[in-house]
Amino acid sequence: MQLNDVDELISDIRQGRMVVLLDDDTESHNEGVVMVAAEHCEAKHVNFMARRARGLICLTLTEERCAQLDLPPMVDDAQGEKSNFTLSIEAAEGIDTGISAADRALTVQVAVAPHAVPADIVQPGHIFPLTAMPGGVLTRAGHTEAASDYARLAGLLPAAVIADILTPEGTVADGPALADFAAEHGLKMGSIADLIHYRMVNERTIRRVREGVIDTEYGEF
Repeated sequence: MQLNDVDELISDIRQGRMVVLLDDDTESHNEGVVMVAAEHCEAKHVNFMARRARGLICLTLTEERCAQLDLPPMVDDAQGEKSNFTLSIEAAEGIDTGISAADRALTVQVAVAPHAVPADIVQPGHIFPLTAMPGGVLTRAGHTEAASDYARLAGLLPAAVIADILTPEGTVADGPALADFAAEHGLKMGSIADLIHYRMVNERTIRRVREGVIDTEYGEF
């Protein structure tokens, strides 16, 4: 299965294009999502996700943004490999029923606005926020963290709209089906494993928290 380089995906995301993210780089076991940076999300992207990807449309947000919007978790004990959903949301103003592509795109823009406040949204709604773990894919190798990481690496807010990719029959697409989906729609495709490697190589993952003299049997260092 041919995958694109991380830098290629970053470039497309920066320009407002959608990409496909795989949670594994093997053909035998993987699932994928289509993503677009939240800042670039428009009605056409939501419509594509609903009609072509067919999975649940979610909005990845940092813990800080969820706190800013006062978004409570859907469950209190989400942990491990499970996705961290908050209660679903809707823009408080400017929408009709909330289900249309335009309404959902507006909800995304309201939620990621720099000075957004809790009063800007209502609950429940038709957009499903996911809280990304601090540290991104270096903490949890999930689609939520990967999408947020990619948006950040593209120089955008660490927030993205994602949707699981299903087959026309309604089953979860994997392996060749994901490759066919990306090829059919002209989308770049990358794996979370490659993103983890990219970050490990290009980012400083340790920091000095203390310094001092250590007295050992070989002298002081």
